[in-house]
Amino acid sequence: MTDYGHDLLFGAALPPDAGGREAVLASVALAEDAGLDLVGFQDHPYQPGFLDMWTLLSYVAARTRRVRLFPDVANVALRPPAVLARSAAALDLLSGGRVELGLGAGYFLDAIESVGGPRRTMAEHVDALAEAIAVVRALWTPGPPVTLPGRYHSLREARPGPVPAHPIGIWLGAYKRRMLTLTGRAADGWVPSLGYASPEDLGPMSRTIDAAAEEAGRDPAAIRRAFNVSGAFSAASGGFLKGPPRDWAEQLAGLTLAHGTSVFILGATPGESDDLRRFAEEVAPAVREIVDRERERPGERVAPAVPVAGVGAEGARALVAIHDHLRQQLAQLRSVLAEVAAGMTSPVEARSYLSRMTIRQNEWTLGAFCAAYCRVVSVHHAIEDESMFPDLKAADQALAPVLARLRHEHEGIAELLQDVDAALVAMIEDERLDRTREAVDRLSDVLLAHLRYEEDQLLEPIGRLSIRV
Repeated sequence: MTDYGHDLLFGAALPPDAGGREAVLASVALAEDAGLDLVGFQDHPYQPGFLDMWTLLSYVAARTRRVRLFPDVANVALRPPAVLARSAAALDLLSGGRVELGLGAGYFLDAIESVGGPRRTMAEHVDALAEAIAVVRALWTPGPPVTLPGRYHSLREARPGPVPAHPIGIWLGAYKRRMLTLTGRAADGWVPSLGYASPEDLGPMSRTIDAAAEEAGRDPAAIRRAFNVSGAFSAASGGFLKGPPRDWAEQLAGLTLAHGTSVFILGATPGESDDLRRFAEEVAPAVREIVDRERERPGERVAPAVPVAGVGAEGARALVAIHDHLRQQLAQLRSVLAEVAAGMTSPVEARSYLSRMTIRQNEWTLGAFCAAYCRVVSVHHAIEDESMFPDLKAADQALAPVLARLRHEHEGIAELLQDVDAALVAMIEDERLDRTREAVDRLSDVLLAHLRYEEDQLLEPIGRLSIRV
């Protein structure tokens, strides 16, 4: 589970249709009024039916006040990077810091050549994009004239400027290993599109970006993960982004929690406002609600103070280690549910996945996983009730009320574990997540609070009284 903690953004990707330009502008106005965060336009200068992307962005910037704007993505093979850098900086200044820069290497080789662009292999286009990024960054950075040697793009005593109004992010449209590696090494964001990358592809592709970032000495969390998506709203669930808004919200939130995707951009048809409005007013708030709720859980525990030496220190550390194992297993359970919600894992496929996450290796089902986890929790609580608690009470009678409360909570947690187990087994039959989410939410609230209270109340006595755990 890799949630990088970025704030969530939602936007619209609109085709720059010259014939339907009034509908395009109406959709931009709807995106702004409905509270979406950004609007992006394709960049295919060889398409005679398309408005020029940069002209359209500039016109839209003058008609809006809040929404961010970006090429989704700019065709670097047909836009000299030095000119692109100055264009983006100028529009960022004029718009009050509302521009991000999506870049692509150029995919349609014959079309690029048809309008005078260079004939290159895809590998050469990737190398050219890497040089283009260096050129853009150099011209955005204040300082003396810059010289950058390059095979495809270079600078020779070029004076930087203008400086953008805010640090413009460079987001790459990337799918293959070389482009993903370039993203991790040099970009601020990644913006794949559904159709070229499925939800199941995001994990392996994101890991390639992370590895490249780490090799370059960068923090993978510094790289935004966006996703151009499309779908259809309907009353019945029918797969990824094919169902009611609540299904959309659970699936997109699952991508955030599982892969760190924090920007969702809906491909919208200009003039058809219903889907765009539902995405802005129903899906986006629900995704934020789910993600906010899940993000609150890992940060609930403050590291407890543990004695530094002696038998008591060993016992306290053992208790914390056991509790952290339980927290980790609970987080893994939630991660699996997020993947099921996102359509990346089915309940049946999750069986083999879960078998790798636990110490048991026999006939696995979601219910069996919970049975194993529930047994770990139950055994831990039984040991406490039968051994550790009596030792603590015998050594310090003042702990009796605390121990009584903990025993009572053990009974309640046992019942909640049974509820989770039943919900997980039922989910295999009907694939409904509602009951399972509710059961796991209840378990999380109670169990995490119980572990925190136990650590607050017992770590000091365990250390002071030299209690073995």
